[in-house]
Amino acid sequence: MRISSSAVTAVSGITYDRDSIEHWLFDTHHTICPVTKQPLLTNSDFLITPNHTLRRLIQAWSTVNSPYAAASGGGQCIPTPKTPVTKSYVANLVRKLRIPSLQMKTLEKLEALAAEMNERNRVCMVEAGLAEESNNGLEVALSILYTARVWIYSTDENDDEIIMDSLMWVFGLTDGESSAKLKLHASHVLKSVVKNSNPRLLERLKPDFFRNIGSYLRGGDNINALLYVFSEACKWGRNRAAMVEAGVVFDLVEVELRRSPAAAPEKRTTELVLGVIHQLCSCAEGRAQLLSHAAGVAVVTRRMLKVSPAADERAVMIVWLISKHSATSGVVTEMLRVGTVAKLCMVMQANCGTHLKEKARDILRAHCTVWKDSPCVEVATLTRFTR
Repeated sequence: MRISSSAVTAVSGITYDRDSIEHWLFDTHHTICPVTKQPLLTNSDFLITPNHTLRRLIQAWSTVNSPYAAASGGGQCIPTPKTPVTKSYVANLVRKLRIPSLQMKTLEKLEALAAEMNERNRVCMVEAGLAEESNNGLEVALSILYTARVWIYSTDENDDEIIMDSLMWVFGLTDGESSAKLKLHASHVLKSVVKNSNPRLLERLKPDFFRNIGSYLRGGDNINALLYVFSEACKWGRNRAAMVEAGVVFDLVEVELRRSPAAAPEKRTTELVLGVIHQLCSCAEGRAQLLSHAAGVAVVTRRMLKVSPAADERAVMIVWLISKHSATSGVVTEMLRVGTVAKLCMVMQANCGTHLKEKARDILRAHCTVWKDSPCVEVATLTRFTR
């Protein structure tokens, strides 16, 4: 047992020690009075109020009964309790965030409240609308970063890393309307940073970088900026390994699957998606991940001769890598089933580059014993072009 240093009274009329009742209400999320079982108000400002009378009585008792009273010439003094945080106090701080001259001091106060790791503080911040105000502030900050492009003039590589870490924090936010807008802003800032900063910045990317962005790609809009970042990051082997480990190939296939088969594919998006998949398929793990997706080969096949010459080349090269390095009997059969063989025959007859026709012919020749009975494969097609 210990002497209460801060007595408070709940709306039910029962008095408790502040630390104990706040643990009951905020940490364990109870909504009733422990004694009367009466429901308590959910508004954090009126759940409990200080009981000054009882505190003075406890102070007087401690003064008389303290074991140190005789030695010290006085009683044990109970320190004045710190004023608890209330919703109105936090709401006032939120309003001050909109005043430029008060922003820094206000942010320091809010940071101090957050650093206390107090559940009551967290509840008050949520009720005061701090999350929404913070999102608005983040949008402004990201807009300033994108417009000013401060990384172009910075000579300290640590500045770029700090910006990258901050952007990754944004992409790690939980899904929601506000976080989606923030991530859209962050994607444009990230692309600009990658284009203008030292290329070595991409050598030090962390696995969470690819994991967070990959999860956003699945459901985000206007993703070309992030696909550009992926295409630049693919130039380093360690990044390709990290991307495959993070499931990026799966995410990219899902990006293409989101579109209706009847809808015309977005040219630049598809080119970037196929470009990244092509680079990731240069390693065995990347090819295995593409083949493990039920629609992996079908998605690549569907985009042949439907988007652009650049997309055609990347799609054919993906199939060529699979045919050369990962062509199990099941994979070869799947290519025939999903129409890959028919598309390769069309590539050889279409107005494509000679090198692309050569790749298509190499694929068909490599597995002609399996595909020879297909009505779309003709011996003349395989021998029309010389090596």
